[in-house]
Amino acid sequence: MTETALWLAIAAIFVLLFLSGFFSGSETALTAASRARMHQLEKTGDWRARVAMALISNRERLIGALLLGNNLVNILASALATTVFLTLFGEAGVALATLVMTALVLIFAEVLPKTWAISNPERFAVTVSPIVRVVVAVFGPVVIGVEWIVRAILKMVGVTVGDDASILSAHDELRGAVDLQHIEGGLEKGERDRLGGLLDLAELEVSDVMVHRTNMVALNADDDPGKLVNAALASPYTRLPLWRGESDNFVGVLHAKDLLRALHAAGGDAARINILDIAAPAWFVPDTTSLQDQLNAFLRHKSHFALVVDEYGEVMGLVTLEDILEEIVGEIADEHDVELEGLRPQADGSVIVDGSVPIRDLNRAADWSLPDDEATTIAGLVIHEARMIPEERQIFTFHGFRFTVLRREKNRITRLRIMPLGQIPGVKAPTAPVAPPSDSGAVKAGG
Repeated sequence: MTETALWLAIAAIFVLLFLSGFFSGSETALTAASRARMHQLEKTGDWRARVAMALISNRERLIGALLLGNNLVNILASALATTVFLTLFGEAGVALATLVMTALVLIFAEVLPKTWAISNPERFAVTVSPIVRVVVAVFGPVVIGVEWIVRAILKMVGVTVGDDASILSAHDELRGAVDLQHIEGGLEKGERDRLGGLLDLAELEVSDVMVHRTNMVALNADDDPGKLVNAALASPYTRLPLWRGESDNFVGVLHAKDLLRALHAAGGDAARINILDIAAPAWFVPDTTSLQDQLNAFLRHKSHFALVVDEYGEVMGLVTLEDILEEIVGEIADEHDVELEGLRPQADGSVIVDGSVPIRDLNRAADWSLPDDEATTIAGLVIHEARMIPEERQIFTFHGFRFTVLRREKNRITRLRIMPLGQIPGVKAPTAPVAPPSDSGAVKAGG
């Protein structure tokens, strides 16, 4: 090899290393770039962002073209380097070429460009997207053939890759982004809970947030009007279901403002009021209705209140617009709300909780992650996991927590103590329920 050819070969090696770094950095930037941010850049009129979004939309083709280009330039650079080192050092040139090219490729063609790209993937992506578009167009036919071969080989070993396969749904991507931002400190717990509650509306049913029938405040429409007026005034609720004859025969919903208007029109004489004349018709919804659908239904009907029925038409409870909104914004309290102490943190790190407290509310308050797939309330979770109705002072350990039954009324668990296992020194999860020493902790049972 002549001296001129030697220098040309060395120059070509550095050009090829630069191209290798370009391919590596472009792959990292275009795969790591936030699609939401790219979409926002596209909306501002950046044509390069539009090109980048088009490339990202066909990620398999994009990665295939960049890998093909990267491998071509790396192999060519290694071949040229081997020739140069053989010319300069003879037989030892092969080993030297391997060591030198490994170091150069690792530093200048992999680590450096990828670190640069990952530091600001969106900016890097829009910068390289016009050139990458040309690369994808040139290598496209070869990549299509490679894709076909890869899919055929995967199919032979029982792996089917669909053309429209999606790893994560939009909701999963958003939920993962919210959780990641919370972990990294970008979102506070309250903000994370509100965004998570909004994403959960489509997955939750009205039965998950309804007020159970045993906790409903309902009035007997056959009672004396004066008694009904007093009961309505004593209640903290604006809307009250009415029943007649039997306690599960609901005939309407009484609004406190309608009652006030009727009382004013009657000159303050409650005996002249016909409660059913001023009551609104009862609205019944299935317990399997999703919160998202029910929220939309409330908005369409301009209503705030519905009775929840099961598959047999039996009333299970009631759901209000406020119940759904609280899944997004957290507990909403006004000056008329009655504060029921259903949750009391203890100095030892445990929590004493009313059995009827919803698992989702407990998770939000304590920042826990107890499962709510099989049960709505914390008492229901204990019964489901225990496969029995526990006795008082029995202990169960599951999901990383120790549950102590403090009080039971008939077949209902009304009070529990919950302790995260990580806060119990030297605790080993028991394999069967055991009776602990007497526990004096107590809270007022909430309804």
